[in-house]
Amino acid sequence: MKSLWNDAQAAKYHSDPLALRVYTSRLLGQDPTLVLHGGGNTSVKINTTNRFGETEELLYVKGSGWDLATIEAAGFAPVRLAVLQKMAQLEQLTDAEMVKLQRAAMIDPNAPNPSVEAILHALIPFKYVDHTHADAVITITNTDKGAERIRQLYGDQVLIVPYVMPGFVLAKKIAELTQAIDWSRLEGMILLNHGVFSFADDAKTSYECMIQLTSAAEHYLQAQGTSVVISYPEAKEDWLQLARIRKKVSEVRGTAMIVQLDTRSEALSFAHLPNVAAIATRGPLTPDHVIRTKPKPVILGNNPLEDITQYVQAYHEYFARHTNGQLTSLNPAPCWAVWPGFGLLSFGTSIEEATVISEIKDHTIQAIQLAEQLGGWQALPEADIFAMEYWELEQAKLKKRSTTLPLQGRIALVTGAASGIGRACVKMLQAQGAAVAAIDMNPNITTLFNQPEILGIVTDVTIEQDIQSAVKTCVRHFGGLDILVSNAGTFPASEKIADIRPSTWDASLVVNLTSHQRLLQACIPYLTVGIDATVIIIASKNVAAPGPGVSAYSVAKAGLTQLARVAALELGSLSIRVNVIHPNAVFDTAIWTPEILEKRAKHYGMSVEGYKTNNILKTEVTTKDVAALVCTMAGPVFAKITGAQIPIDGGNDRVI
Repeated sequence: MKSLWNDAQAAKYHSDPLALRVYTSRLLGQDPTLVLHGGGNTSVKINTTNRFGETEELLYVKGSGWDLATIEAAGFAPVRLAVLQKMAQLEQLTDAEMVKLQRAAMIDPNAPNPSVEAILHALIPFKYVDHTHADAVITITNTDKGAERIRQLYGDQVLIVPYVMPGFVLAKKIAELTQAIDWSRLEGMILLNHGVFSFADDAKTSYECMIQLTSAAEHYLQAQGTSVVISYPEAKEDWLQLARIRKKVSEVRGTAMIVQLDTRSEALSFAHLPNVAAIATRGPLTPDHVIRTKPKPVILGNNPLEDITQYVQAYHEYFARHTNGQLTSLNPAPCWAVWPGFGLLSFGTSIEEATVISEIKDHTIQAIQLAEQLGGWQALPEADIFAMEYWELEQAKLKKRSTTLPLQGRIALVTGAASGIGRACVKMLQAQGAAVAAIDMNPNITTLFNQPEILGIVTDVTIEQDIQSAVKTCVRHFGGLDILVSNAGTFPASEKIADIRPSTWDASLVVNLTSHQRLLQACIPYLTVGIDATVIIIASKNVAAPGPGVSAYSVAKAGLTQLARVAALELGSLSIRVNVIHPNAVFDTAIWTPEILEKRAKHYGMSVEGYKTNNILKTEVTTKDVAALVCTMAGPVFAKITGAQIPIDGGNDRVI
């Protein structure tokens, strides 16, 4: 591990201790082998003058909910140091009381809640304090002789602290252990199974001490000959089974889930280990991870759905073993899975949550394999893990993160997604919580949205192989399929029946009808195991009110509508809803340029604005309006509606 300290950069903050604190906190936070997703905490002690002209010392400590990688000055909670030190002298203090007292001791009521380690930071008699969950150090402590190895590695330069719960209990434990210790001889503290503390009166020394302590652990692991062996097994594929697994976990969790399938060599090698079921289920890398990952993953065998059922039963038993009778069980769904032969799975209600779990999983499987070579991976006892999982303060963090959007965790596939109605649907589905596969023949689709929740796939819907590949790519990337928005279409040039060219007729039927049938056929197996599965077909006003010169378009859209009606009849018994939208006069699309709009308006003797609002309600219909209707039809409002045809046209007298 290398120090990232830059003298020129740090010099900018020389006169501002808090700014320097932000700088070194970010240095720590950008290294995932030190901290992951909100883990770790840092602080700085600063003398200030209050409004009454009195000098008081404040502890600026990382606030709850902030990430060290991106923390700003506003992310540090300013707490009166003297109050924290008095709190440490109390014999007992509940978690709720601790939070309340810490908040009452803050000088800024708008600042975030101080870290649960604030009292401990206050006890350490140095200006700067850093705390991380360094992988290398925790890997060594999570072995049968972890404490002995740590003593052998660091000698007397660190204080070795047996595992106790974070917060007030940990602060009291360290106060007890340091009563007769000269802090100046210590370079840091190792909290067994938990993490590392470093400290100094200047930011650089504290930061680089953390780097040195962690580097020593990395060198120790190398000297012991430990390494992660990559075997490069070939990954199996079963996308329908993946979708079934996702549905089962979603049902247990009580909400739709996204699944990230990891088939990298590292993941496949771990899943391929003959003893993976034994070593992967001994506990998390650090107890801080348990609220995100549960105590252990589910191991999937030949009957994955039954394995998930058994996991749920085992979780209920685990809860029953440790509850005090006053706790309410969390959802028993697994957060990640080992699927031998296929890879590793991470489950989340959003891409963000699944990614966090996946990254924690990456660090965990590496630590497990290294620790196994040091005599055996050994996590904390089950009771300690449970205590952290059901710790009141950790539960509060989960509640703060929980936000439910209307389509949270649902997976959608949208065709014709690069422009017009399709593009608007992609953006609104994503805004309402869905993960979206955006399909279009435009090669720009892969970079058009640039958001992790949206996967652009270049697809020609007139080619069946392209359709099959796109659907499988969607399922492989997100874990399943719930919402199909069949939107791709083309509007051929106006030709009367007597003059229509065969190529015009055939091209319209292929794109506007046949491609939709092929796509629906490819999606049905996955929709069958989807969450509140629904198909939304974008047809046209021309179905109900065709005009002269557009037979190729109108006939194809009428056939598409009939296809949807039959699909509603056939798929209803599979709990798949099929509904149709008939848009008209949607002008904010690529085909309606200002020049064309002006020409058409002039043809009818209208202004452009009058032409755009030429309907009964005298209102303009936009792509966003159509997308909003799509999202509504995909949601609970339409949960008991299938076979419907809904116009969105501002009211058309010919349709009515």
